Amino acid sequence: MLKRFWFLILFVSILSCDNTSETEARIEKIDANFEVIRFDQKFAEVTEDSLPELKAQYPFLFPKQFPDSVWIQKLNDSIQLEIEAEVTKTFPEFSEETDDLHALFQHVKYYFPDFQIPDVITITSEVDYKNKAIYTSDYLFLSLDTYLGEEHKFYIGIQDFLRKNFRKNQIIPDAANEIAKSYVPKADSRTFLAHMLYYGKILYLKDKFIPFKNDAEKIGYTRKEMDWAQSNEDQIWRYFIENELIYDTDSQLYTRFLYPAPFSKFYLQLDAESPARIGQYIGWNIVRAYMDKNDVSINKMLNTSAEEIFNKANYKPKK
Repeated sequence: MLKRFWFLILFVSILSCDNTSETEARIEKIDANFEVIRFDQKFAEVTEDSLPELKAQYPFLFPKQFPDSVWIQKLNDSIQLEIEAEVTKTFPEFSEETDDLHALFQHVKYYFPDFQIPDVITITSEVDYKNKAIYTSDYLFLSLDTYLGEEHKFYIGIQDFLRKNFRKNQIIPDAANEIAKSYVPKADSRTFLAHMLYYGKILYLKDKFIPFKNDAEKIGYTRKEMDWAQSNEDQIWRYFIENELIYDTDSQLYTRFLYPAPFSKFYLQLDAESPARIGQYIGWNIVRAYMDKNDVSINKMLNTSAEEIFNKANYKPKK
């Protein structure tokens, strides 16, 4: 019996790998043509005389309420010149990121055939870290001065929990996150569960969009933070259950467990060890459990209520 059991496990594992390989082979054949526009470089090279031509090419990057004098002043601003120099040093070319963006767009197109491939525009934003990546139906904007490396001098004074993701390898997860958000409906109620599963759905889409990235990169954790979340998943879930948080509608729970912060707030001694956004991690695993145990499409899952997903997921955290 034991031998048959392990044979069955091995067979299912091999079958799953074969299915994944077949899916990836189909995805690799998808056309995903787009242009990478290094606007950061174009602006760095522009002169007062050539500025009108650049404005005509990219009018959406020059808000009409600002006169030309603002842009001319910026051309010679010492801080802007230093930002441009540092971005050029870190991103002299963009080929690796372009390859990964191509793979990202292929995966999105596979799961959402109506997805229109956006052109990618790289910019600088005076380290506007609240808008590192912005996705519209036509463009994906990437602010390269927010990806210079967590120890970069530009980030002195910014809190560690934010700075840790100011690095190159977070460009693709951030881009995937912005695209995923466009497909996930807002939480269907004020409960903590509904908001956990909102983020869980986004992270599940990132599983599909960027399978070539590891889980820590998808959620924006360090390796140590990911190890802590995985090792303590059972205790985290027990805390949520024992304190009756699942259906609680207190918005403070979002701040404690879903939003960026130095750590999650259990109000216990372990707080300082925990990564922030631990509720997103749990929501992710609930959605994964639901999709593993129910034969439903991604679109069906996205439009299924949090309560139904939770009831049918039969989520059991790893101990």
